[in-house]
Amino acid sequence: MDEGLLSKPITRWAIALAVGGTLATGVAAVYSLNRTQLRPTQSHSQPTATPAIEAVTALGRLEPAGEVITISAPTSLEGASVVKSLLVSEGDRVRENQVIAIMDNRDRLQASVDLAKKQVEIAQANLERVKAGAKAGAIQAQKETINRLDKELEGETKAQQSKINRLETELRETTKAQEATIQAQQATVKGQEATIRRLEAEKRNADNDFTRYQQLAEDGAISTSELESRRLRVETALERLSEAQENLSQQQAHLIQAEANKAQTIANLNEQLEEARVNRNKTIAILEARIKEEEARLEEIQEIRPVDIKQAEAEVESTLAAVEQAQADLDSLAYVRASEDGRILEINTRAGETIKEGEGIVELGKTDEMIVVAEVYESDISQVRLGQRVAIRSEGKAFEEKLQGNVSKIGLQIGKKDILDTDPAADVDARVVEVNIRLRPEDNQKVAGLTNSKVIVEIFLES
Repeated sequence: MDEGLLSKPITRWAIALAVGGTLATGVAAVYSLNRTQLRPTQSHSQPTATPAIEAVTALGRLEPAGEVITISAPTSLEGASVVKSLLVSEGDRVRENQVIAIMDNRDRLQASVDLAKKQVEIAQANLERVKAGAKAGAIQAQKETINRLDKELEGETKAQQSKINRLETELRETTKAQEATIQAQQATVKGQEATIRRLEAEKRNADNDFTRYQQLAEDGAISTSELESRRLRVETALERLSEAQENLSQQQAHLIQAEANKAQTIANLNEQLEEARVNRNKTIAILEARIKEEEARLEEIQEIRPVDIKQAEAEVESTLAAVEQAQADLDSLAYVRASEDGRILEINTRAGETIKEGEGIVELGKTDEMIVVAEVYESDISQVRLGQRVAIRSEGKAFEEKLQGNVSKIGLQIGKKDILDTDPAADVDARVVEVNIRLRPEDNQKVAGLTNSKVIVEIFLES
């Protein structure tokens, strides 16, 4: 194997080792120098006491008291919320409940409020109408209806009764006339019967005379002409008797017909009379029922029932509740208001834009009262007490002079750092506790517009 090829790797390793040794020596020298600067020089022959720590140093950030609030519109069932108009600008001071934005649903919600108010007016008018009762004109009209029905009942009753009276009179007169006719016919029949009896007697006498004269004629006592005369008398008597009997039959038939006519006429008149009575009673019943119905309606019109008033009052209350609900929807869904006094720090959504999830419309903070949130290392937190004096200076030169404050709150949880140190060698995973520092009143205005500005704080350990 060529010795030159073996010598090249050896040379590279030698150079690498030499460079590494040089870097290690430099780092050790820098570290020794830093330790020498942070610590006082110590004599090997005589040890000295470590100087007492006078303050705890930490990084922090400026915040408004109560933290920064993100103000957004209430969640709507209609979907994404769109800002119709924005009424503030960055840096504006606002008061609690001040309207800072109007949403695009304002007109629709306002229309709902107006409609609900109209319903209240209608319900109130109905309540007043119920309390006042029926109009005088309606009452008078109802009374006139009842009077008209009373007169109609009276007229119909008289008309129907008049018809009944006429039929009853006709029935009496017809019955009387028919009975007279029948009696006359009966008398005629009786007279005819008497005539027949008389004619029968005459015929018997004629028959007897003819028989005697016939014997005489046989004996030659009388002439033939005398006998024929007697025969003619018999025949005449017979004819007269037959005629009388036929006349009797006719008279009897007339009597039977008269009696039948009487029965039929009386039956017809009784039927008409009964029908008239039924019609009278029916007409009276119908009209009396209508009169009672109209009288009940009149009583209902005139009466102001408590239940009707309660129902009308309930309708008014219901519509008033609807107005309150519609107004509440308008106030809560259409207008975005400041939740507290403060200053607009940032605008996230402008007019015409849709509110993005998690961003809201504006950032609001109480810049009149600023605080410092310092991240104190876990190892130093035991030395921090409430009320300790604190000095604050800007890390990025956002303000020149040093501010003063006091520890107002010490956190109860240990967490990771949120504020990044500019030192690249700093431990980003260091465990810290947040400590709130309240500034002096005269220092608040100096940093009112420096929310989230990084600062360095010194917490002095004397009480």
